[in-house]
Amino acid sequence: MIKKIFFQSIFFNFFFIKEVFPAESGGMPQLNPEFWISQIFWLTLTFGILYLVLSKLILPKISANLELRKSQIQENIEAAEKQREDSESKLKEYNDIILKSKLEAKNIFKNTRDKVFKDINSKKETLDKQIDEEIKKAEKEIGILKKGAPEKINKIAIETSLELVKKLIGAEVNNSSISAIVDDLSKRNGNKYYGN
Repeated sequence: MIKKIFFQSIFFNFFFIKEVFPAESGGMPQLNPEFWISQIFWLTLTFGILYLVLSKLILPKISANLELRKSQIQENIEAAEKQREDSESKLKEYNDIILKSKLEAKNIFKNTRDKVFKDINSKKETLDKQIDEEIKKAEKEIGILKKGAPEKINKIAIETSLELVKKLIGAEVNNSSISAIVDDLSKRNGNKYYGN
């Protein structure tokens, strides 16, 4: 752009050369052709130095800053993209861990429940066996008592009868006769009470 301005100014000066002479005579000495060479020299020198300063010092710094900013923006975009991918990966891992934990908890609950039910059933079976054994023992004892009961009852009846007769009559009665009477009565009424 500086080159363009420089060449436009030179072209402008030479293009309007015909109009310069009347302007110089009207009180504008800078348009006098006598000073043009020095003016062109200083103009060239000034714009040349300005061009060198801009092209070698200022524009490279601006360009470097723009490139640095562009690279930083690109790095930030890449870092943000990487963080997004990492976040998605972590979220997927988190969801997998939650799903795995749920399945493990479900399996643990199922195994524990099955174990508890198994223990309960085992204890119930053991308790049922013990109850059956106790019932059998009780039935056996009841059977033994049932078998021995008539004899004990007869014995008690004989002893009681002997004492009653002794008190009523005042004399002792033969033990065998009382035993015969009690045995006879127990045989008649025994089926009613003992199921014999």
